[in-house]
Amino acid sequence: MSSATFGVPPRPAGPAVISTNGPLFTGNDWDFDTIRRIHDACEAIAGPELGLSWYPNQIEIITAEQMLDAYASIGMPLFYKHWSFGKHFAQHEAGYRRGLMGLAYEIVINSDPCISYIMEENTATMQTLVIAHAAFGHNHFFKNNYLFRQWTDAEGILDYLEFAKTFISRCEERYGHNAVEAVLDAAHALMNQGVHRYPRKKRPDLSSEQRRERERQEHQERMYNDLWRTLPAKAQAGKPDPQAERRRALLELPQENILYFLEKAAPRLQPWQREILRIVRHVAQYFYPQRQTKVMNEGCATYNHYRIMTRLSETGQINEAAYLEFLQSHTNVIRQPTYDDRHYGGHNPYAIGFAMMTDIARICTEPTEEDRAWFPDIAGSGDAMGVLRDVWANYRDESFIAQFLSPRLMRQLRLFHVTDDPDKPELRVEAIHDERGYRRLRRAFARQYDVAWLDPDIEVIDVDLEGDRKLILHHKVLNRVLLNKDDAARVLQHLADLWGYDVLMKEVDTATGTVLKEHTASARPTFF
Repeated sequence: MSSATFGVPPRPAGPAVISTNGPLFTGNDWDFDTIRRIHDACEAIAGPELGLSWYPNQIEIITAEQMLDAYASIGMPLFYKHWSFGKHFAQHEAGYRRGLMGLAYEIVINSDPCISYIMEENTATMQTLVIAHAAFGHNHFFKNNYLFRQWTDAEGILDYLEFAKTFISRCEERYGHNAVEAVLDAAHALMNQGVHRYPRKKRPDLSSEQRRERERQEHQERMYNDLWRTLPAKAQAGKPDPQAERRRALLELPQENILYFLEKAAPRLQPWQREILRIVRHVAQYFYPQRQTKVMNEGCATYNHYRIMTRLSETGQINEAAYLEFLQSHTNVIRQPTYDDRHYGGHNPYAIGFAMMTDIARICTEPTEEDRAWFPDIAGSGDAMGVLRDVWANYRDESFIAQFLSPRLMRQLRLFHVTDDPDKPELRVEAIHDERGYRRLRRAFARQYDVAWLDPDIEVIDVDLEGDRKLILHHKVLNRVLLNKDDAARVLQHLADLWGYDVLMKEVDTATGTVLKEHTASARPTFF
């Protein structure tokens, strides 16, 4: 893997200092010196003119095969081995070789320094575009958005991944490949239920994990032994136990983070198995903000790359041919097929994000009376970048759309809301882009990006401490949408294997409290 590393901190905001000494490149060819000139030219616009702030950049030039490998390992530069990554690599490679899929021009990592992978097959123009998009647009969003500041540790993530990779490799050498793979399979199945959805008291500090591993193991072993040693025998189950509530408090029930609960309380797991659950849980938590900010993150990067590329064209640092090449790629990226187009696959986050960022800038500089009525705080403020920087820092997709999707943009996108009621034979159009439908449309559209509605709400409710130690979970059902029977059975089996005893999950209607369905699983004795 070839690389060019840039560690120059961003310049303070102020009057733009932009070179006009001719084009940064001619033709499609480039070398490392060209990449450095491109980076510095983008930086001269991103900091002084746009007011962006970012982590130091590290730019890695990679091949198509390395990009496929990055796809397989969810884009991380260091990662432990697992069979699923090889499976994903084979799938992506087959699709790429047959021309059924293209590759991303770049992948960017939320770390300090911020790592941007760019394809060696890119032309000089595309390298300029992806550096503006990833190294400054995404980088600014990672550093400043409140979810990333709250949930991730950009300084410690690379050291932690190195620790995780080494730890799991040593576990494979000591306990066997199959034993480690079984734990990873089960942990990956529960990954989406392995995040804290609300802020914890302590900020993540991944860089200290390796140092604290031994201390944590010793403390947890003492706690688990004491907790499970004091469980009453089943013959005493009929008697009130004054220690029951204390034990539930020790187990931190109810608990939405299932991997965290298993790591802390599963009675049969060994210390190394608990550490693997902790590793998978940290990786899941690291990606949790990205799941909530896809539209905003891509919108921020796309808006800023458009501003930077346009400014480079205005100052003569890229010629007309390069700018036209950029515009063609940019137009393809933000294309939003209509619902009746055969290429329609849902809402394009690049298109929605860029359209909303551009619309906010228009509201700030050229508002209509409608804009002043809907957005009195920002309409006509004149400081588009100031407003956008505030938006990028303080919102996620759901709240961003609920707050800033304008009637004008709803009309331009021709949005309408369709309800599919399983009890009725036809679809119903609930709202369209008119005076009566704007607010309902905006609420319905924003809800599509709310993880509380997208992810099943499953909690560990209780443990039969006085009996057979059965683990009891509740799935809070919204809008009568139950879990898929086969998927629920497979995931629950993984949960039972990790817990070591029987598991019962009840699907409960949130409106009535009625139990709609029950799923059970028993631990397989061969798991350990």
